[in-house]
Amino acid sequence: MEGTLSLWLFAAVCVLLMLGYPVAFTLAGTALMFAAGGIIAGVFDASFLSALPSRLFGTMSNSTLIAVPLFVLMGVILERSRVAEELLDNMSRLLGGLRGGLALSVILVGMLLAASTGIVGATVVTMGLLSLPIMQRAGYSPAVATGTICATGTLGQIIPPSIALVLLGDIISSAYQQAQLSMNVFNPKTVSVGDLFIGAIIPGMLLVALYALFILGLAWLRPGLMPAAERQSFDLWALIKGLVPPLLLIGVVLGSILAGAATPTEAAGVGAFGAWLLASLKHEMGLARLREVLQSTLKITAMVFMILIGAAVFSLVFRGFGGEELIHRFLSGMPGGVFGATLVVMLIIFLLGFILDFIEITFVVVPIVGPILLAMGVDPVWLGIMIAINLQTSFLTPPFGFALFYLRGVADDAIPTLSIYRGVIPFIVIQLLVIALLWRWPQLATWLPEQLNP
Repeated sequence: MEGTLSLWLFAAVCVLLMLGYPVAFTLAGTALMFAAGGIIAGVFDASFLSALPSRLFGTMSNSTLIAVPLFVLMGVILERSRVAEELLDNMSRLLGGLRGGLALSVILVGMLLAASTGIVGATVVTMGLLSLPIMQRAGYSPAVATGTICATGTLGQIIPPSIALVLLGDIISSAYQQAQLSMNVFNPKTVSVGDLFIGAIIPGMLLVALYALFILGLAWLRPGLMPAAERQSFDLWALIKGLVPPLLLIGVVLGSILAGAATPTEAAGVGAFGAWLLASLKHEMGLARLREVLQSTLKITAMVFMILIGAAVFSLVFRGFGGEELIHRFLSGMPGGVFGATLVVMLIIFLLGFILDFIEITFVVVPIVGPILLAMGVDPVWLGIMIAINLQTSFLTPPFGFALFYLRGVADDAIPTLSIYRGVIPFIVIQLLVIALLWRWPQLATWLPEQLNP
């Protein structure tokens, strides 16, 4: 009975989210309504709710999560300071004469922007506004142009410093400690956000390389989809001025984390200050612009933390209805043991990506299944990277992929929505290929963290 009610709770949340209700209030409100009904019916222990204040206080005082507003601030500043515009202009001049060169420019600039901002919506909108009209004028197929922009924008999910990895790292760390305590390990090891950052470097670069190889292969096999543009005059000094500052900023932020000189939170503070300094030197950060940046940062941060609070309420009530034990029995009884359980979880996350956003999946699903898989012996860094790339597909999968919505909002009305959907399909296949490669060779995610943190 209790296990069944937990599944009804999960289903009710999914339905309400699909209907468009706010995520944070849906999670908390639905959970509290089910808890109240359970208390009245005598099937829910009200003492579970006594742990709620300490959970909420722990969320708000979590030092790791302080990195979220700082990375958001860094990303918003860079997005508003015309960094992408200058990079794209110079890259397109450098590669424009090559067939598929414009698409390669979008991939490279999108990769740098993803590493600089970590905000998928900002990257997709910025690249859509800047590059889509250029690609249309160059005669690019609408599907190729829109698919490249959407897929490149989602790189902010996996290329560090990624806000998604910060949130996922905090949840994976808590799940790992919970899993070890369940196995009577009273001095549990920890996995940090920095470990996920390091582990994401090779898979992230692999994704970029496969994107580029796909574009080059498509340009060779179907040249009519990507006409070669006329080679334009190229200013090397302009490229250096546009490329070096963001690369230097990324190097300082990631380098300090990789070298162990700073925590992700400290590095985020350095990154935010560095982004403000770069924007100020370019005279792009007056008081009016600064006010816009701070307001945008506040809105995004408030949204994330409200969802965190809602997710804490949901997970507590879900556990009170016996949902965790139900999921544990289900996964433990799967044919194939750890392999079968992990495969089912990855499939569920992929399918939920069709209807739910990555934040909802991160805060609702991962805390439920994470401790169970980690208790079965799954490596936490590998699991975190696998989930991150899987969640990346939630931005691309029709019909509710948010990257598709972002681009649709800024794209020309002459571009059919169906073309956007068709364009992202090859990139979804590439992401699934990277997941398969990670499954076959977990060292792609675990080797670098082991070398840097022996």
